[in-house]
Amino acid sequence: MEHWDGAGHSKKILENLSSNGLLIGIDKDEDALKAASNNLKGYTNVKFVYGNHDDIKKILEDLNIDKVDGILLDLGVSSYQIDEASRGFSYLKDDVLDMRMDKSSILTAKNVVNDYKEEDLIKILYDYGEEKFSKQIARKICEYRKIKPIETTLELVNIIEQAVPSFAKKDGHPAKRTFQAIRIEVNNEIKPLYNTVVECINMLKPKGRLCIITFHSLEDRAVKNAYNDCLGKCTCPKDLPYCVCNKKCLGSIINKKPIIASKEEQEINTRSKSAKLRIFEKI
Repeated sequence: MEHWDGAGHSKKILENLSSNGLLIGIDKDEDALKAASNNLKGYTNVKFVYGNHDDIKKILEDLNIDKVDGILLDLGVSSYQIDEASRGFSYLKDDVLDMRMDKSSILTAKNVVNDYKEEDLIKILYDYGEEKFSKQIARKICEYRKIKPIETTLELVNIIEQAVPSFAKKDGHPAKRTFQAIRIEVNNEIKPLYNTVVECINMLKPKGRLCIITFHSLEDRAVKNAYNDCLGKCTCPKDLPYCVCNKKCLGSIINKKPIIASKEEQEINTRSKSAKLRIFEKI
């Protein structure tokens, strides 16, 4: 049995499953689940679950499943969500500031932009967006919202463009990092990720593999750190006569360097340029 997280590109997995194999698709975006269900309507060996991959242990327990053969985590925002203007993920389209992957969640991008203190905005933009001009952007946001609430994506883009120096705009769209940071905050994408990776490894059968696709450095760093810690290397000081950290090896890393998309794929799908695949095998 294999586990799949996300709403796309799973037909090959289904076709390679054994006759009694089962594919479990988990997503916290109900629209994505509906799209995946329609895309895979010809298959009977797939089950869709509305939920979060952070809760994979409980999800599998509720399905009376102890361990799985493989897990694929496709992290971050999906092309479907970016292309759907009404979701407010894109800085290239004008819509309400939302950015929720799970539309039942309370916190929205509009809340973050209009309600967070300036120092909190600075921290989010710097930590989650690695934005060099986090202070200038946060200050400009706070100045603008004194006049009126910031309600749309292009309103926010305009504010960011005013805050970012002209020389920095040569490195890509000036709103990219800010939108990434706010999206991560709204969906709590980074804080639970390390523990989720470890939990997923624990849910694998022996020789089972965890494959994780990341799309920015924060995700990739969290995955890489979790994988390294699951190798079980002793972290005790060398002068101690015996180990007290009790590190346990859970398996091995299959690819020391991340697998990236081929040049051909990057030309066809420009969003694959930032994708990195890391694989861990359970002992």
